[in-house]
Amino acid sequence: MAVAVEIVSFGYLHDAPPAAHLTIDLRHHFRDPHVSPELRYMTADDEPVRAVVMATPGIAALVEATAAAVAAFAAGPSAGTVTVADGCAGGRHRAPTFARALADRLTDAGHTVNVRHRDMGKDVVQR
Repeated sequence: MAVAVEIVSFGYLHDAPPAAHLTIDLRHHFRDPHVSPELRYMTADDEPVRAVVMATPGIAALVEATAAAVAAFAAGPSAGTVTVADGCAGGRHRAPTFARALADRLTDAGHTVNVRHRDMGKDVVQR
């Protein structure tokens, strides 16, 4: 069953996670482009960042698992818009890349998807 899906990427270091049916924490399990000086000031709008994130072992499986969870919510008796929030430390690299990959997967499955990157345009968090 196709539903509307709202995906919000965010950075835990900027503010609390947004309210969502599913919240995916990408901070500790997936490569952080921030640690590479040549990628630090780039965002998920830049291909080198997307390539590093999507090459991380397990990320494609997590996209598939999250898509399956969205389908489970969509099959529920009071299915409305399903909201997925996915966060990393600063919200500039991993979270927006994951959000876009998930959006592509869900769109291919027939869902109507809206993606918002809450923190991607914010300054790099110095850590």
